[in-house]
Amino acid sequence: MRRLLAPSLVLPHSITSLTGAVMRYHHLRGLILDVDNTLVADHESLASPEVMTWVQSMRDYPMWLVSNNFNEQRIETIAQQLQVPYHCRAGKPSRRRVRQAVEALNLPTASIAMVGDRLLTDTVVGNRLGLFTVLVQPPGAPPILRGWRSATLRTCERWLARRVGVAL
Repeated sequence: MRRLLAPSLVLPHSITSLTGAVMRYHHLRGLILDVDNTLVADHESLASPEVMTWVQSMRDYPMWLVSNNFNEQRIETIAQQLQVPYHCRAGKPSRRRVRQAVEALNLPTASIAMVGDRLLTDTVVGNRLGLFTVLVQPPGAPPILRGWRSATLRTCERWLARRVGVAL
C-alpha cells in the first residue's frame, strides 16, 4: 500500500513550482497532468495567466491532460486554451486513459511525470504504471476556503498516507 500511495516528489506549492530545473534533476522528459485542482480550481473553466505562463515555459516537455471530469466541454476548452491534448472521464486510478497518454508521449515510463493533487487517483495510477509521481497543492483559495467535499477527501487521503508510513 505504501508503494502505491507514496509520491516520488511532493511540491509544497502549486504546479507552477514544477520547473524545468526540477524536471532535469529528476531526468524527466514528459508530463501527464491532472486538470481539476492541479491546473485549474475545480470551479474554474479557464487556466489562470500564471498557469498559461507555466505551460509556455514547459513547452520543451510534451504534455497530456488526463482528467476524471465528465464535463468534456470544460476539459476540452482548457486543453484548447493550453494547446495540449487531453483525455477526460479517465476513471483514475484506472490505468487505461493514462496508459494511452503514455503511449502517445512515446517516452520511457520512468521519464514521465504524472502530476496531480490527489493521492488516491493521480499518485496511485502513476505509481501503478511506473511513472514518476508529483503531488502538488491545488491552486487558488487556501484549503480552509475550498469546498467541504474536496477538503474532506484530502484529509482522508493524508490520514491514510500517514497510516501506511508515507510522509507528506
